[in-house]
Amino acid sequence: MKFPYGIVDFYGLITEGYFYADRTDRITSLEKAGKHLLFLHPRRFGKSLVLSMLENYYDLARLDEFEQLFGCLKIGENPTPLHNRYFVMWWDFSMVASHGDIQAAVIRNSSWTAI
Repeated sequence: MKFPYGIVDFYGLITEGYFYADRTDRITSLEKAGKHLLFLHPRRFGKSLVLSMLENYYDLARLDEFEQLFGCLKIGENPTPLHNRYFVMWWDFSMVASHGDIQAAVIRNSSWTAI
């Protein structure tokens, strides 16, 4: 059995045979909770993996792979009507600078004007 330490890619985790602690039964609760969700957990607690799992669950592009990805998991037994119904965009903000000020941004991007 392979343990996925540091792996946050749900698709790779499932298709490559890693151990996965099934949390898919919580999808139904998330859908019932409403539109404003906030995941507060400590570092290394699985937030990114949960988001990757949700990405694969709701992504229309993964419709043909639903059985392969979720068939052996709890949500695969009784999927919600919203599975694989959305176009999902994945954005990586890890390279965005989180420091600086508006003047630094103005200097770097000449299309902005100073206020």
